[in-house]
Amino acid sequence: MFDLLNSDAALSRRAWLGNYAGSIGALALAQLLTRSGGALGDDRKNHPAETGQGRAKAVICLFQHGGPSQMDLFDPKPALNKYSGQPYPAGEVEAHFDKQKGNVLGSPYKFIKQGQCGMELCELMPRLGAIADDLTLVRSMNTESVDHEAALRLIHNGKLFAGLPVWGSWVTYALGTENENLPAYVVLSDPKGLPVDGEKNWSSGFLPAINQGTMFRSGASPVHNLETPSGVTPAARKNQLAFLEKLNRRHMAAYPESTELAARIRNFEIAARMQSSVPEVADLSGETAETRELYGLDNPASAEYGARCLLARRLVEKGVRFVQLVHNGQPWDTHSKNADSLKSLCAMSDQPSAALVTDLKRRGLLDSTIVIWTGEFGRLPVSQGTDGRDHNRHAFSLWIAGGGFKPGYVHGGTDDFAYKSVDKVVTVHDLHATLLDRLGLDHRKLTFPFEGRDASLSDASVTGAEIVGELLA
Repeated sequence: MFDLLNSDAALSRRAWLGNYAGSIGALALAQLLTRSGGALGDDRKNHPAETGQGRAKAVICLFQHGGPSQMDLFDPKPALNKYSGQPYPAGEVEAHFDKQKGNVLGSPYKFIKQGQCGMELCELMPRLGAIADDLTLVRSMNTESVDHEAALRLIHNGKLFAGLPVWGSWVTYALGTENENLPAYVVLSDPKGLPVDGEKNWSSGFLPAINQGTMFRSGASPVHNLETPSGVTPAARKNQLAFLEKLNRRHMAAYPESTELAARIRNFEIAARMQSSVPEVADLSGETAETRELYGLDNPASAEYGARCLLARRLVEKGVRFVQLVHNGQPWDTHSKNADSLKSLCAMSDQPSAALVTDLKRRGLLDSTIVIWTGEFGRLPVSQGTDGRDHNRHAFSLWIAGGGFKPGYVHGGTDDFAYKSVDKVVTVHDLHATLLDRLGLDHRKLTFPFEGRDASLSDASVTGAEIVGELLA
């Protein structure tokens, strides 16, 4: 019998997949590979960066693309309304669109003291206000760029340039997964499209490719090509998988340094198990009416985002290590119609975000889960045109809940116009160091050899990154 695999005329793996396999690239090898011990196995040992002192085991990152306006949502400044419409009285401001700088733009909404802690939050976020005593609000963030792409890279991968691993990839690289039936790092995408910078927001960079984010779509089929193609019989599928396994093993033996190939084989293994586990975890129909109402699934304004927040809780409940929610484009980039945009964005996100924290807490999961709500930078105190705000790298706000962070606490402060962080300033590098600490990871020891040096997320010897102890419970 002609042996295709061992003959000189053997097809390359790429050629066979491209010309003959049809949809086989999306099929899974787990049922075959598991019987032989798996193609790779999970041989991850405790990483040297693990301290054993972290309280959190998982992260849910609610990323707000575009740069939410700190002075209109989280950082009340009476001076803004006092000087509204007048020239900015406190010197120069750095603007992305310098020629469009206008006068001081007052905040259009009132702030309300919330909770026993008295945290002041915008009236557009009443649900968030109701859980103020569970939040750690940081008002003194700053970053290094007013360019969206560069600022996104910095807050995701710790540098201003592309091609590096994001912090979700660092976390899964160090800690692995708690559920072999689901990816360790899941990205819940916006059904309207990808965010600015696309898949770079969840890239594994130079880390093993298995650590990149796996994108789940909204709807009944969250993962592309997960189901077995119609018309493929069980016998044909078994033969296809057996043949593909041999091709993969031969190719892996020839190129053992290929992390992309290793990741692909590992993903095939995961994919078979995902065929049953993903539909189960993505099916929200079994949730109670009370839970669905909690997340705002009955409200057209919040239903879509609420469903993704609820799915994030279900994924963490099943042992997924890192879940990231993203938006289409950059909706918080309010260069015009700032007030109207904030109203619709808060209507979309306020109830689901607060519901996520509430739901995790009542299920006993909040202590072990970090929930972080942030954008890449903030906005300016002066107008762009008549009713917009330009980019601001010198100050922005974010909130964190759970995972060993101090609840009901407001950290740091900005100047009278929320233009610049001046008190207890937190850099993006400090933020990364602190988040890793709560996961039981030493940011100075979480490294990977790259271009002749031990690369890391915080790069502390260059950035001076430090853990912000005041944020911790």
